[in-house]
Amino acid sequence: MIIIETRKRMQEYMREKKQNGLTIGFVPTMGFLHEGHVSLMRRASQECDIVVTSIFVNPLQFGPSEDLDRYPRDFERDQKIARENGTDILFYPSNEEMYPNDAGTKLVVTKRTEVLCGEKRPGHFDGVVTVLTKLFHIIQPDRAYFGQKDAQQVAVVDDLIRSYFFPVKLITCPTVREEDGLAKSSRNVNLNEKEKAIAPKLFEALTIASDKAKKGATVSEVRQDMLDQMNGLEYGKIDYVELLSYPELEIVDSFGQKTIIAVAYRFENARLIDNIIIEAVR
Repeated sequence: MIIIETRKRMQEYMREKKQNGLTIGFVPTMGFLHEGHVSLMRRASQECDIVVTSIFVNPLQFGPSEDLDRYPRDFERDQKIARENGTDILFYPSNEEMYPNDAGTKLVVTKRTEVLCGEKRPGHFDGVVTVLTKLFHIIQPDRAYFGQKDAQQVAVVDDLIRSYFFPVKLITCPTVREEDGLAKSSRNVNLNEKEKAIAPKLFEALTIASDKAKKGATVSEVRQDMLDQMNGLEYGKIDYVELLSYPELEIVDSFGQKTIIAVAYRFENARLIDNIIIEAVR
C-alpha cells in the first residue's frame, strides 16, 4: 500500500493505472476506520483491480456547533487497517490540499435533503457533494462504495452521479453491526457505558417497525410506535423518526413503494443514525 497526500500526484498515478486498463474502486472515508469501512474495502478489492481509500475529515460537512474538533482521528491505526483489508492506495490530503483557496463556484443540493439529516444539518450535504466532486475528479474511480447506514448520503450521491454524468457506478453495501445490533460508526467511541447499553435499542425499534409494516400496520401507526419506543429510553433524545420513499425521500402514506424507516438519536456527545429499508408491501 502506498500513501499519497497531494492531488497532483494522485491524479498522475491514477491516470497511469487507467491507461493500463485497470478498474478503480474507491472508498471515501473520514477515517477512524471500523468494520463498516473494512467491509467496503474488502468488497472493492474483490471487484476491482485497484482500491483507493481516502481519509479526509471534511470541514464543509460540519456545522458551527457540531463535532468537527471532537471527531476521532488516528491515522497510524487507519493505515494498518487499510493495508490489511485490500487498500492499494491511501489518499490522505490536507485541508489546504482539498480547499486551496476561496472557491468561486458553490455546489448546493436541492433534492433529497429537506428531510432527515439534511433538515437537521443545513449545508451538510452541500459539503458532502463538494468534497465528493473533488475526489471523483482526482481519483477517477470506476466504482464508489458506500454503506447503507448513511442512507440519505447514498441517495444524495446517487443523484450527484446521475445529474453530473460521472462515469462512476455507485455500490451500496449493507450496514455492518455489532453483535447487539448497533450500527458501526466512528462516533460510537463517544458513547459512555450507559449510552452504549441503550444505543442498540435503535435497531431493535427499527426491526419491530419493519415487521409491523410488513404485517399491515399503517405508516402513522408504525411511526407512532417508533416514537413511543424511543421516548421510553432512559438517556438521550430523539432527533427524528421518519418514514419516506427511497431513494426519493418523499413523504408516504402507505407502504406501497420502497420505504426507508429512519431514526436519529442524540446522546450527550454522539448523534447516532440508523435505518431499515423495506420493499413495497402489497
